[in-house]
Amino acid sequence: MARHSVRSYDTRAIEQEKIDRLKQLVDEFNNESGMHIQLITDEPAAFGQSRMAHYGKFSGISNYFAMVGKKGKKLDESLGYYGEKLVIAAQTMGLSTCWVGLTYKKVGEAIAIDSDEKLVCVIALGYAASDGVAHKSKAPQDVSATPLSDAPQWYRDGIDYALLAPTAMNQQKFKFELLPDNKVRARASWGFYSKVDLGIVKYHFELGAGTNNFNWTE
Repeated sequence: MARHSVRSYDTRAIEQEKIDRLKQLVDEFNNESGMHIQLITDEPAAFGQSRMAHYGKFSGISNYFAMVGKKGKKLDESLGYYGEKLVIAAQTMGLSTCWVGLTYKKVGEAIAIDSDEKLVCVIALGYAASDGVAHKSKAPQDVSATPLSDAPQWYRDGIDYALLAPTAMNQQKFKFELLPDNKVRARASWGFYSKVDLGIVKYHFELGAGTNNFNWTE
């Protein structure tokens, strides 16, 4: 699993069978979570010739996930969690992705947003025109409140996987703690899109640790 995002995409169309599979996953995750995530295809305006897209150094993007859900305290974290599930699924199909917070233009006619909902961010999707750049990562002990020497292997594996997760501006402002009875607490400190990041890293932790080994707690 590589820890990098791609900002430059070529014009190759995504195969219909991959689009269909991703839409199926979107429907499954929306039904499971109550989110209103949408896969937008063949829509270049969000990352067109806008100043924001230019600032973000994005190019060639016409497909993206619109991360929409009902307003609420857990919205950002839930969208981060389910969005990263879509990111990993897309990567297994040979596609590249990038979480995008601000440097895009909201195209009203392309995205359905109800009055009690909010568009938090989008995830660019497509075939990479150039490889993404790997980012420097914190050390495992920097993101664990529990000494790793006292932790079981599954917990250490979860930490390693969490450190592979993309976070806004590479800030990695999260911390895990192992509690009695194999309960794990994950928290995010204040930062740009840190609650979205928390959902992302919690999914990565699950991939590394195995959901049969622990339970989340507040």
